[in-house]
Amino acid sequence: MAKILIIEDEEPIRELIKLNLEMSGYETLAAADGQEGLAFIDSKTIDLIILDIMLPKLDGYELMTTIIRKNIPTIMLTAKDSLMDKVKGLEMGADDYITKPFEAIELLARVKSVLRRTGKERASIVFDDIEIFIDQRKILKGGIEVELTYKEFSLLQILAENKGVAMSREKLLEIVWGYDFQGNTRTVDMHIQRIRNKLGTDRIKTIYKVGYRLEA
Repeated sequence: MAKILIIEDEEPIRELIKLNLEMSGYETLAAADGQEGLAFIDSKTIDLIILDIMLPKLDGYELMTTIIRKNIPTIMLTAKDSLMDKVKGLEMGADDYITKPFEAIELLARVKSVLRRTGKERASIVFDDIEIFIDQRKILKGGIEVELTYKEFSLLQILAENKGVAMSREKLLEIVWGYDFQGNTRTVDMHIQRIRNKLGTDRIKTIYKVGYRLEA
């Protein structure tokens, strides 16, 4: 399981990121300033850093020297949105860049992408007796393979990768079926019901007037 270090001085943002990551199955460490972050970097094995730029004591740019030396994938997080700030961060070696404010689903998607791209993502996602192998597009329940259609697998994958996050029907339609899909959100409901039946799980919860959430 990937271990992610959050270095962010604004406590509400830091705690929100921490909560969302942990609900998605990641292990987290959190630092409120650059020096505390540096202590974690020097003493812990870390798979990914979410790094604010404007930090007390040591800023994000100063920390990048050590981060690059240790070859730790990094997503820079900042309220700055100018092109030059983004370019500077990326040129210093950051793997991605996200500006505040941001949606939890966007941050989780970027975390997943960077971990996968850098070879630090786990090979499968597990909950209860169900194991999802993303690359092979294979599902095992109690060690026995369960056949899902392409869309069913894609839906389950999105929910599993965003474990604990409420996903709207509209967002699921957009991701799995695409912008040009002519159907309606009832399509999502029917596919979710089939997934529940095939896997015999009650972990996919219906969120009233919103959509669905895979419980952590």
